[in-house]
Amino acid sequence: MDAILLAVIVGVPIAWHLGLTAFAYYDAGRVGLEPPWKWAAITFCIPLFGFFVYIFERSELSYDPETDPYRGHNFNIHPSRADDAPLRSRGDDRNTSTKTPEDGTKQVDKRR
Repeated sequence: MDAILLAVIVGVPIAWHLGLTAFAYYDAGRVGLEPPWKWAAITFCIPLFGFFVYIFERSELSYDPETDPYRGHNFNIHPSRADDAPLRSRGDDRNTSTKTPEDGTKQVDKRR
């Protein structure tokens, strides 16, 4: 019983790992990610994460900028949020208020 349990606990993950490595090797050659041995080595050396790296890199091959919903940095904004002021980015030293008080001194934004 112990040998069967050990074979299942060790053998099944190793079989999956080698199967994912073989898939990455053969599929990389088929879709044009050259060299395929590089993707097999990445998948083999970094067990599960390496396979996901391969899958994400493979998905970049089919990128079509015409169907990209974020092309040109266009974002859909809900009408209820359209009048909100944008957040300041890091290093943005501009004053948010352009009004000057009556005494002639400039207002400094202290929201950091």
